[in-house]
Amino acid sequence: MINRLVKMEFLPDQVHSFRELFARQQQQIRNFPGCLHLELWEHPASGNTFFTFSKWESEEALEIYRKSDLFRQTWAQTKVLFAAKPAAWSVIPAAILE
Repeated sequence: MINRLVKMEFLPDQVHSFRELFARQQQQIRNFPGCLHLELWEHPASGNTFFTFSKWESEEALEIYRKSDLFRQTWAQTKVLFAAKPAAWSVIPAAILE
């Protein structure tokens, strides 16, 4: 399993457009083969910074999604709303030292 975290900062006047786009696309992304989970997080102090947190069956499943028409169309509509370059990380739970 792979966890994916994507940070996105939007132009303040485009936040509503992003929210609408995410609302339209979220079920399709959640139902994409290999997607196990998808959440949208907001940084409340900024008002225009959001994160998506998703879980995928594997790196291969994530790559198949990233090459899909669904991703290409959604990303094309999303990236024109950005105020800054997005950042993405594949993450795993940290081991807790005792």
